[in-house]
Amino acid sequence: MSDPMAEIRASFFVECEELLESLQDALIEMDEGAYDNETINVVFRAVHSIKGGAGAFGLDALVAFAHRYETVMDEVRSGKLQLSPDAVKHFFQCADFLSDHVRAAQAGDPPPQGAEEALCELESLMGMAPGGAVEEEEVSSDDFQPMGLSFDLDLGAADEVSETRIEVDFVPKAELFTSGNEPLHLFRALHELCPEMVATLDLDAIPALDDLNPEIPYLSWNVVLTGDVNEMDIREVFDFVEDVSTLEIKQDNGVENSFLPFANDGAEASTDAVMDAEFMDAPSSPAPQPEPTAVMPAPVEATPAPERAAPKETEAGAAAAQAKHGNDPSPTVRVDLDRIDRLVNLVGELVINQAMLAQSVAEAGLPPNSAVMTGLEAFMMLTRDIQDSVMMIRAQPVKPLFQRMGRIVREASAAVGKDVRLKVEGETTEVDKTVIERLADPLTHMIRNSVDHGLETPDKRRAAGKPEEGVITLSAQHRSGRVVIEIEDDGAGINRPKVLAKAIEKGLVAPEAQLTDAEIDNLLFLPGFSTADQVSALSGRGVGMDVVRSSIQSLGGRITIHSEPGKGTIFSISLPLTLAVLDGMVVNVAGETLVVPLNAILETQTLTAEDLRKLGPTTNVIHVRGEFVPLYDLGAELGYRGAKSNYEGCIVLLTAQEDGRRNALIVDQIMEQRQVVIKGLQQAYGHIPGIAAATILGDGQIALILDPADLVQNATGHTRSDFALAG
Repeated sequence: MSDPMAEIRASFFVECEELLESLQDALIEMDEGAYDNETINVVFRAVHSIKGGAGAFGLDALVAFAHRYETVMDEVRSGKLQLSPDAVKHFFQCADFLSDHVRAAQAGDPPPQGAEEALCELESLMGMAPGGAVEEEEVSSDDFQPMGLSFDLDLGAADEVSETRIEVDFVPKAELFTSGNEPLHLFRALHELCPEMVATLDLDAIPALDDLNPEIPYLSWNVVLTGDVNEMDIREVFDFVEDVSTLEIKQDNGVENSFLPFANDGAEASTDAVMDAEFMDAPSSPAPQPEPTAVMPAPVEATPAPERAAPKETEAGAAAAQAKHGNDPSPTVRVDLDRIDRLVNLVGELVINQAMLAQSVAEAGLPPNSAVMTGLEAFMMLTRDIQDSVMMIRAQPVKPLFQRMGRIVREASAAVGKDVRLKVEGETTEVDKTVIERLADPLTHMIRNSVDHGLETPDKRRAAGKPEEGVITLSAQHRSGRVVIEIEDDGAGINRPKVLAKAIEKGLVAPEAQLTDAEIDNLLFLPGFSTADQVSALSGRGVGMDVVRSSIQSLGGRITIHSEPGKGTIFSISLPLTLAVLDGMVVNVAGETLVVPLNAILETQTLTAEDLRKLGPTTNVIHVRGEFVPLYDLGAELGYRGAKSNYEGCIVLLTAQEDGRRNALIVDQIMEQRQVVIKGLQQAYGHIPGIAAATILGDGQIALILDPADLVQNATGHTRSDFALAG
């Protein structure tokens, strides 16, 4: 039987990931100059919620770090501290350490190193003493004049006020239970705080059985605490559930405090007023208010209010902030990834069985307009809809992955002494979750490579007429049925003479080799190759880019480089949308059945004598609407047979690559178009040039799934010049 507390704890860490994501979003907006109240409140609420949940599970190190971080943000929110670009950078750094604290708490590891130093730097920068107290200006002893005060409060005997009696009315909302909270744990915490506790359950709100809605909580509690207890301690117990419950605290003297949930409706109080009501620091033992006397303090109006760090929002600004942060997110359901994987596998089996059924019906020779064929077509459409829906469930936006790269840029730029800004585009582009998980490591190395090698130092950028701040653009988009992720920098570009000289020096290329720009760029992917003159913490050991290419290829993807001297370099990663199912064209080549991804095919054509052109002794091209397209014989390239002497009358598939180049692939027969289930070969056989994966057809036959772009790149019939490798 599963442990309910373990499930609640796991749910808390999932919520932490969402809160950290919203924290990063708000900090990015602050880095772009958005110092509005709503953005600052988003940061504050994220840190505060993490602290409250961590306290419920006794994660003291995480609570302590989040509390100090929250204290600084509270001072900014109240207008006591001013924001600056340098301060935002420190907020980013502390947010990174907050993320490390969360992961350490989840894994049971010790707190991360350097977190305390980062907090102290932030507090010092913001004019606060270590620990979160705002530093007061020093007062000269000459200016200090003691003043005697006499209070006649008629408090009575000391034993009459030695104990405090506090009454708490607690009414949970439905959201309290759906978020994984349990009132029993709150009452246990109150009992530990005050053993003299009496809790009374109120059942008056429970309706008749016919009118009872199991989704609505009808229970409420009245708790009386007597002893050495104060209101602040009670508030901390309910800190994490204050926005999903109604809480009222009453003292003996009748003073009442209401703790309000966060205002999410524009008709309610403003965010500032609500937050101030929630988190104001009340005295631990409030004394009765004395009657007004002749000696009164200065009126509040006489003291000017401190200048706010963020100006008050206008109605238009508040509406824009509300739309920007989205107060009404779509409802979601958390599901274990194993269940989704099982669903994907079952859909794959459904697709295979549907193909087998179609094969059997076709072999039976039934007429196309028969009831069986009509039902089969409806079944095929339903199978496709199910498959598309399941793939949408597994697809996730690349935003969390891109956010992690922001930290990589900050740490790498600090290590090499460069000022670098990360620009993100297309972060809502969705990719299969498996692709995102396995893309983190290669993307991290490429970002570091761009910071270390791609961008110049500030002095060199000034000399070249560029801004001192370098920009790395990380983008994602759908193109030709695939996902293309690009890492672009505005640096100096690849120094191709230096790269070629290094390759010749290391014996990777023969000295007499004549290489094109693209071939020189691809030398960067050779094992052991590095252009760094010195080994640093980021690069110089020749390990990295070859591993990057291997990782991309293991996902069925490919990586290309485009560099222009003086303007920068673009690394393009092309990946499949999913690793489960694809639409393919089943073809026959030399008696072998192959599958070509349908999204790579532009058109099919039967060759005529006028279409064919010879280029050199062994290469042919075809003429297609005013353009010449390279021709590749799949049977010869895959080793099934030798090249034909005459290709007149042959069938070709005209394919397109991400960069727009076209190629013509010769096949013997086009059999059908079919949805196939992808079965990976990488783990068992490694990377096979030109082969993306395999599949099982309806008749039980295994067919290889081709990768046309990779096949062309490694084809022997390519018109590019071959260069000799040394050795």
